[in-house]
Amino acid sequence: MKKTVVTILSIVIIIAIIYPIFYFFNTKIDIKPSDGSNLIVVTFPIKDSEISSPLSIAGRARSSWFIDGSFPIVLVDSYKNVIAEGHATAQGDFTTTEFIKFAGNIQFNNYIKGSKGTLILKGSDSLEIPIIFK
Repeated sequence: MKKTVVTILSIVIIIAIIYPIFYFFNTKIDIKPSDGSNLIVVTFPIKDSEISSPLSIAGRARSSWFIDGSFPIVLVDSYKNVIAEGHATAQGDFTTTEFIKFAGNIQFNNYIKGSKGTLILKGSDSLEIPIIFK
């Protein structure tokens, strides 16, 4: 009986130690629009990336995200001042219901190295990705 209690207690202690470690290394970056829909996935830049000019943006999105095959991109500093603007363009037929790859580039030079900012992708919803200026 005592051996069973010690075994169960040991298992509980091991789980209590391993679970936080497992959780920490398996947290996912939320790259979905604020409404939680499955419309866009950004492959670069990811959350808190260090970026420099020119910045290449890449990912895939549903056709409803695009407006005539493109969508606006805005880069702002931590005070919401616009640093740069541009467009991402569909890399295929944007009339499908499947995900379509997109790409875009923006150039900028009026930023403070090491400061934080936000990359905003404006489609059928807005997606904001926190970044750090390199």
